[in-house]
Amino acid sequence: MYTVRVQSHFSSAHNLRGYKGKCEDLHGHNWRVETEVSSEKLDDIGMVVDFKELKKSLSDIVSGLDHKYLNDVEEFKQDNPTSENIARYISGCMSAKHPDLKVRSVTVWETETSSATYSE
Repeated sequence: MYTVRVQSHFSSAHNLRGYKGKCEDLHGHNWRVETEVSSEKLDDIGMVVDFKELKKSLSDIVSGLDHKYLNDVEEFKQDNPTSENIARYISGCMSAKHPDLKVRSVTVWETETSSATYSE
C-alpha cells in the first residue's frame, strides 16, 4: 500500500451551538488541514497521484470554507462546525474528487496543539 499526504489551510469563524463555554460565542481559527490518500498500485510513472493535483483538490475544498462564518455554510447548518465534522466533510469531498483513491484520513487542526481526525 502506498500513501501520500498534503496539507492546506484556511481561516474562518464559527460558534458551537449547545456548547457551554467560550466556544458557544463567535470566534475564529486559522485551521490547518492534512489529507492522506492511498492506493495499492502506482500509475505509469510511479505515483499514487501527482502532489500538485492532490493539493489543488484540497485547496479547492478549503477555499469554500475560507473567510466564511462556518455556521452559515450549508453542510454545517444542522451539524456543528466542529473540527470533527469539518474533517468528515473534507473527507467526503476528497473521496468525490478522487474516487480511484482511498481517503485514509483527514486531520483538522484548530490550534497548533488541538486536532481531530476523520477516517473511514
